[in-house]
Amino acid sequence: MAAKCDKFSSNMKRCNCSYDPCDKKGNCCACIQYHLSMKELPACAFPDEVEKTFDRSFAKFCKIYGK
Repeated sequence: MAAKCDKFSSNMKRCNCSYDPCDKKGNCCACIQYHLSMKELPACAFPDEVEKTFDRSFAKFCKIYGK
């Protein structure tokens, strides 16, 4: 489990992660580190409707924003 971040409250106002059991919500440093290690981006890099598909790949990001 990731340690709680000092900016947890303000981070949670912007966090759109829909994965309920996630222990990294509100801890952006841990979240980004985790997702990059999985060769993907965190939820906040995607619009809500795309984030909910859990396809957080670089390919999906490029498909959305690479126009």
